[in-house]
Amino acid sequence: MTLTLNKIEYGTLLADIQPKVILTEEENDRALSIVENLLAEENLSPEKEQILRLLVFLIEKFEDEHYQLNAATAHSTLLHLIEERDIKPIDLAPIIGSQDLVSEIISGKISISKDQAQALGDFFHVDPIVFIDS
Repeated sequence: MTLTLNKIEYGTLLADIQPKVILTEEENDRALSIVENLLAEENLSPEKEQILRLLVFLIEKFEDEHYQLNAATAHSTLLHLIEERDIKPIDLAPIIGSQDLVSEIISGKISISKDQAQALGDFFHVDPIVFIDS
């Protein structure tokens, strides 16, 4: 089944957001902000869903090239994202399960579980696989 978009609504969104290849941290931050706003909406129109998918693709491409997450460990990736997004480890307690679990993961005492990786992936808008060591 082919998705049919409302050309006027989609065109208006494209004109307002002006998505483009992300080259700088500032552009990445702007795209992340737009994605967060779209994710906060309850029922996205098909046009907004396509804009969201496009922005996520552009963000992932930029972050893959600039953060080299694929070469990093799950632990170092988490630490990098915490620092990069200026998040306090305690802010991850509701995502991971508890403050004690966050402390143990941050300190490297325990590994990130698959469920925690999924939750962190959703939270940071990255592929959960980056939080799982092979």
